[in-house]
Amino acid sequence: MASTLGLSKALHNMVNNGLTTQHFMLRPFQRADLKAFAAYRADPQVAKYQSWSDYSDSDAITLYEGMDYTQFGAAGNWFQLAIVSTAGATLTKLVGDLALHFIDEQQVEIGFTIAPEYQGQHIAFEAVSALLDYLFIELDKHRVIAVTDTQNLASCRLLEKLHFRREAHYVKNTFFKGAWGDEYLYAMLKNEY
Repeated sequence: MASTLGLSKALHNMVNNGLTTQHFMLRPFQRADLKAFAAYRADPQVAKYQSWSDYSDSDAITLYEGMDYTQFGAAGNWFQLAIVSTAGATLTKLVGDLALHFIDEQQVEIGFTIAPEYQGQHIAFEAVSALLDYLFIELDKHRVIAVTDTQNLASCRLLEKLHFRREAHYVKNTFFKGAWGDEYLYAMLKNEY
């Protein structure tokens, strides 16, 4: 079990320094990210399996202003992390984002979205792999889950490539965009990682 001091240091480091992968920085959102974030979320292909549609700049601002990164890791809260390219001289090119829901002290739900022009380049695999390292090793979490539309084959493939278990198939459990849809729940325990 991670000590309280070690845990608070790991949370502090994420908020202040982010996580670095081979090609990307995972860090809290900045106001400068919001225009690109809203643009790819507004893309119908990106929004197809998501709960939102017609995403706007004001939606991005509302989401951003509703996150208090000083509470990062607190049970019950959702946070977005920017996936920013480290190629080139500056760390400003937003290529996607990760969502984290700290369900309770030991369980986290994750999500991921990649801007259309960067899909198919293994960005989500690299980013989620680093996130899992952080959650299981640095934060000593017990369980990480992800929920996806059963028709979102790219997300299913990614989660299975990362060795998540398909733990549940919820049949017609969610009504959005005018129809009932099915979802898969994927999970991974720390001892399976």
